[in-house]
Amino acid sequence: MAKPLVVNLPAGTHYVCMCGKSGNKPYCDGSHKGGDITPQKVEMAAAGEVAVCTCNHSDNKPWCDGKHKAL
Repeated sequence: MAKPLVVNLPAGTHYVCMCGKSGNKPYCDGSHKGGDITPQKVEMAAAGEVAVCTCNHSDNKPWCDGKHKAL
């Protein structure tokens, strides 16, 4: 079962990997090039702990909404 990637993100703009190929998760490193899945831009007003979806079924991407529990 896929589980979310829990990380502390600093305040600012981030591009979160959605293709699963990045070697620097949760950040995009450009590994998606040539594919249909692109990174998700997120704005963090303040630093905080977040749960990034890794199952690709969340309705609140890039954040986990617990859908992986039903898979």
